Amino acid sequence: MRIALALFAAALAVSPLAASQAPRSAVETLARDSAERWVPFQLTPANHIRFAMKIEGRPASALLDTGVSHSIVSTAFARAARLKPQRRGTASALGGDMAIGWTRVERLSIAGLRSTGRAMAMLDLSEAQTGDGLPVDALIGADLLLPYALDIDFEQRRFRLLPSGAQPFAGAHAPLSRNPDGLYVTEARLGRQSLRPVMVDTGDGTSVSVTTDQWRTARLPRRPLTSTVSYGLAGPVEADLTVTDAVRVGDTAAPEVELRIEGKDFVDRTGIPSRIGVGFLQRFRVLLDPGAGRLLLARAGGEASAPPRSTSGLLLGYEHNRLSVLHVMRGSPAARAGWRPGEEICQIDGAPVRETAAGAADLSWSADLPGRKVRLGLCDGTDRTLTLAKFY
Repeated sequence: MRIALALFAAALAVSPLAASQAPRSAVETLARDSAERWVPFQLTPANHIRFAMKIEGRPASALLDTGVSHSIVSTAFARAARLKPQRRGTASALGGDMAIGWTRVERLSIAGLRSTGRAMAMLDLSEAQTGDGLPVDALIGADLLLPYALDIDFEQRRFRLLPSGAQPFAGAHAPLSRNPDGLYVTEARLGRQSLRPVMVDTGDGTSVSVTTDQWRTARLPRRPLTSTVSYGLAGPVEADLTVTDAVRVGDTAAPEVELRIEGKDFVDRTGIPSRIGVGFLQRFRVLLDPGAGRLLLARAGGEASAPPRSTSGLLLGYEHNRLSVLHVMRGSPAARAGWRPGEEICQIDGAPVRETAAGAADLSWSADLPGRKVRLGLCDGTDRTLTLAKFY
């Protein structure tokens, strides 16, 4: 199924892969003109950074994912490239533990970076929930990216790798380091509550995630809570969701941040209670440079505008010109109208479900202005009218 979660993006965080499992001896070089070698990317409907690269000389569609401690190649791509598994191991992912394999890639290139003899984990990525229906051949993780300064220009949809210590733009600073599992971690605040450590995860499409304990300790002014679902590689995870103005990263704050409030499963598996994802980062130009101890954020276009917010309460999957209800947000217009997971929609206001140029469903109606009445035609031939409303 192709997942179209344009508003509540699916998480692809996998952390940590045990470093002791990986074959070693990679050799890497960064071209002298790396500053000129921008990599264009598309932001998928699920807020993942998709770009083109080469593995063993073959074109590959990859996601930039600082939430994986070791880069991953899909088992389908590995078979086509005749990559042989060398050993097996396990990974802790959002949603549970998974078995993985390891292989050795002799040639890997991303713009100015060349790597030889690179160990990559092997995993079935066929269910990666990006929302655009395209295959994911690889997740490029912290093991490849940590030695460099990663400059992500969301406004221009491009990124580049620079020597550590480079500072290509001015912005607000926050500390950044690598934790013992080789992941990017920083510090943040939720109201008066310190959040530490916080994973900076470009593979997580959501904004900011905290534990239930952190949420309670922050004692923020009451705002409506609803529910949401995200998709890790090991399966779906439900959580509470609200919107807050109380998140600060270093000297930077952003209005109306969507805040996921989760149980303890992820922190128990990884030791990391909080995450910052692309839903937050895409408001800025971002520099990640753990070697220099620096996270740099510059407001895109001078503003940090709030993301669109659901007014329908339907989280929807898309396949074969129909929408499937994956989750009905608590307290939403859809919940009050009795919608249930598994129901399928074939028409919006009398017209077939529209597809965007990226191959995902057009879900702009689901976050339209409160008060709009949307006529939804179910695939069984019945119609329902849903009145959009602000509910969280």
